[in-house]
Amino acid sequence: MTSENPDAPRAVIVISSHVARGSVGNRAAVFALETLGHPVWAVPTVILPWHPGHGRATRIVPDPDQFSALMKDLENAPWLGEVAGVLSGYLGDASQAAAVASLVKAVRAKNPDALYVCDPVMGDFGGLYVPEALAVALRDTLLPLADIATPNRYELEWIVGEKGLDDQRAVMEAATRAGPPNMLITSAPAMMAGSTANLLVTPTAAFLAEHRMVDRPPNGLGDLTGAVFLARLLSGQSMEAALQSTTAAVFEILARTSKRGGDELQLETDAQSLSNPMAMVQMRRLLRPGRDKRA
Repeated sequence: MTSENPDAPRAVIVISSHVARGSVGNRAAVFALETLGHPVWAVPTVILPWHPGHGRATRIVPDPDQFSALMKDLENAPWLGEVAGVLSGYLGDASQAAAVASLVKAVRAKNPDALYVCDPVMGDFGGLYVPEALAVALRDTLLPLADIATPNRYELEWIVGEKGLDDQRAVMEAATRAGPPNMLITSAPAMMAGSTANLLVTPTAAFLAEHRMVDRPPNGLGDLTGAVFLARLLSGQSMEAALQSTTAAVFEILARTSKRGGDELQLETDAQSLSNPMAMVQMRRLLRPGRDKRA
């Protein structure tokens, strides 16, 4: 699917958290997608005054029946044919997964070429930070539907039930068992000292995109990565090119925010980086386990 046909579907449904202050969840994804030319249907799964990492605060989760009803309305919307992709991120309750899955199926029934990117937001190096029932719903209900999943390395460990994914081969082997045909693993082990990486595993290849580590990064990088990667694919870029340009854009925004001392990604200041990133990213093609005879 490319953006060359003006009549082609361009809208993206983004289903994630909403914060009043900050650039995480829907705030990050919607800004990125709209900046890159995509109309967005934004569905909040939970409403917060700020990211929980800044401290405890009021948490408003939609009533499950009302959330399901809203999602059903979207399924039956006369404009569903406008939708080229769905991006799901943080869920406020395990019950929301079934409604998201139903909407994804409705979008595909209308547009078989639509892409579904699932960011299974559930934890980090400290373990799960969502209830286990919610993590199970992400793993068992949404990941099997996804064209692309974007877990961090620690979420991938939980998904496959294996600790210690400390090198590229271990991460790649886990990704091939996780379910979706394409896996973009963030915070993957890098080859260069002082660096971190995004590792993309497709049915036929594997690519590593490395950049230098930035201390104390603000939240929202995963949300931004999923949104930009989806936008790149919808514009017609290959998986490899989308990985390179997405990693460059996110790293550039991160580095500039860090240099200013920002505690949130400053997307509005660095919007140009979404479209034309200049940051250097080291790209490597890896030997994908099970596909390359030399692997």
